[in-house]
Amino acid sequence: MNSFFYQLQRARLDRIGETAFDLVIVSISAAGNSPDVIPALKDSPGGKKIVLAYMSIGQAENYRFYWQPEWTENPPAWLDEPDPDWTGDFWVKFWDPEWQAIMYGSPESYLDRIIEFGFDGIYLDRVDAYEYYELRGHDTAAQDMVEFILGMTEYARRQDTSFGVFPQNAEELGVRFPAYLEAMTGIGVEDLYYGNPRDHEPSPADWTAKREAFLGEWVAAGKLVLTTDYTSRPEQIADAYRRSLAHGYVPYVADRSLGRLRINEGFEPDKDPSEYAIP
Repeated sequence: MNSFFYQLQRARLDRIGETAFDLVIVSISAAGNSPDVIPALKDSPGGKKIVLAYMSIGQAENYRFYWQPEWTENPPAWLDEPDPDWTGDFWVKFWDPEWQAIMYGSPESYLDRIIEFGFDGIYLDRVDAYEYYELRGHDTAAQDMVEFILGMTEYARRQDTSFGVFPQNAEELGVRFPAYLEAMTGIGVEDLYYGNPRDHEPSPADWTAKREAFLGEWVAAGKLVLTTDYTSRPEQIADAYRRSLAHGYVPYVADRSLGRLRINEGFEPDKDPSEYAIP
């Protein structure tokens, strides 16, 4: 697999289907209410694609189908403070059985809908929520997050043994918990080279090196590593692709909003990586 694409807002699957990306990450809302949409994208004019559904498991989103209006005034016990950086997102006590039941395990759950729509797997965001709760005294937050994801993985693979599971960020958990690393299909990471703390700027070198060391364990285990950096500067785009490829990752450079079909000039998905425009 040589290329992937990541869009969560305003995704037009007919246009994405015309591209040659090997793997696509989109929101569940892209499927509409039809079981035919995602299978069509998987076998689209631009070539066959692996299609993953984005799924935030460490935060609740008030624009998702599961959100209940009464939660604003009378929140359930697992619903926590709003995230000041992302309007409409709320921290959740992800180890709570009621939250986990919303995520998977019943015909109306988030994961069951994803499977029903025909997605090949899931791309799990806010896995790093465990750090938020560790800082607030929940000592088993890392273990709880790993057990949550492993439970989802086991459940999904009882229905489809090839179902893919990709956590986003928190790559250190794969080193701390070997069973977790073994069970995952791969991992996605953001801002590895550009985007932390601001878009269009290099991420700190020591921070990047520490993450690369963890990601080396994922590569050594044969796992797919997807990198998403955030910049629009041509020289930085080229550098992000060059450095990712050198480590055996699959790179993509995007807008932070993940709101458009962006194909980086010189790094088109129909090219072999050896043909990329890398100085």
